[in-house]
Amino acid sequence: MSESISKEGYRNHTSVTMFVLLGLTSEKNLQLILFPVFLVIYLVTLISNLGLIILIRMDSHLHTPMYFFLSCLSFIDICYTTSVNPRMLSDLFKDTRTISFVSCATQYFMFAWMGLSECCLLATMAYDRYVAIGKPLQYSAIMNPNLCCKMVTAALGSGFLSSLAETVTCVCLYYCGPNIIRHFFCDLPQIVSLSCSNTFVCQVMIFLVALLFAFGPMVFILLSYAFIVASILKLSSAKGSLKAFNTCASHLAVVTLFYGTVLPVYLRPTSNRSKSKDKVLSVVYVNVIPMLNPLIYSLRNKEIKEALKRVMKRARFLSQ
Repeated sequence: MSESISKEGYRNHTSVTMFVLLGLTSEKNLQLILFPVFLVIYLVTLISNLGLIILIRMDSHLHTPMYFFLSCLSFIDICYTTSVNPRMLSDLFKDTRTISFVSCATQYFMFAWMGLSECCLLATMAYDRYVAIGKPLQYSAIMNPNLCCKMVTAALGSGFLSSLAETVTCVCLYYCGPNIIRHFFCDLPQIVSLSCSNTFVCQVMIFLVALLFAFGPMVFILLSYAFIVASILKLSSAKGSLKAFNTCASHLAVVTLFYGTVLPVYLRPTSNRSKSKDKVLSVVYVNVIPMLNPLIYSLRNKEIKEALKRVMKRARFLSQ
C-alpha cells in the first residue's frame, strides 16, 4: 500500500495509494440488519426526490420560485446521498473495505460540492421566503426567473469551487501511513488526520470554506428569519400571521435538521470528538435528511397535494 520515497520529494508524491474504511460496523449480524434498512432509505430518497422534481415540472401551478428552488434542493439531495450511499451499502458485505486515494478524493469532492451547495441554496430559499412575506407586492418583480436561475447557479458554483479548493489542498498532502479511515465514507477531517506532512494550509482552507460557505449561509438564514418575524408581527390579523408562518415552517424544519446534525460534527474540537457520535450524526445528514426533505415539504403543503391529485387525475384520463 505504500512505497518508499525520499523526503525531499514528499510534497509532490503520495506514498499511500489505498485507504481502508472501517465502515458503520464490523459485526456481521448487524450488517445484515443495516443493509435492508439503508437500502430502503436510499430508494425512498431517490423516489421521493425524483417524484417531487417531476411533479413540479409537470404541474404549471407549481412553476413559482419557491418550487423551483425546492426542485433544485431535491436534485442536490439525490446527488448528495448518491455520493456516499452506493459504496456504503456495498461495503456492508465486504471484509476489507479498501478505497483508492483517487476514489476517496473524488467521493469527498462530490459530497462536499453538494453539501456546500445545499447550504447556499437553503440561504437562497430563506431570502425567497423573506421577499414573499416582507415584500409581497414586489415578489414577482424581485424573484424573476432570471434572478432565480442566477441564484441557483451561484449556489452550485460556490459549492464547486470551495469543494475543489479543499480537495486540491488535501490531495497535495503527503500520506505515508497509517491508512485507516474510521468512518463509512471519505470525510476530510479523517483524511487530513492521516497526513504525515504539515496540514496548516489545509486546515486554514477547511476553516475558510466552513466560515464562508457553511457558517455564512446559516447567519444569512438567521438574519432572513429575523426580518421575516418582524414582517409577520406587523400583520394585523392572526390568520394572516399564521398563513405567513406556515409558508416558512417546512424550510425552517429542513434548516434545523441539516445544521443541527452537521455543525456538531464539523465545529466540535478534535480533542472532544467522538468517532461513534460522528458516525451517528453523519448517518442522519447523509441518509435520513435527504429522505425527509421532500416529505417535510409535501405532507403539510396543500399546493403539492393538489398538484399530485391533478397529475393522477390526468394520468387516469389518458389511460382510459
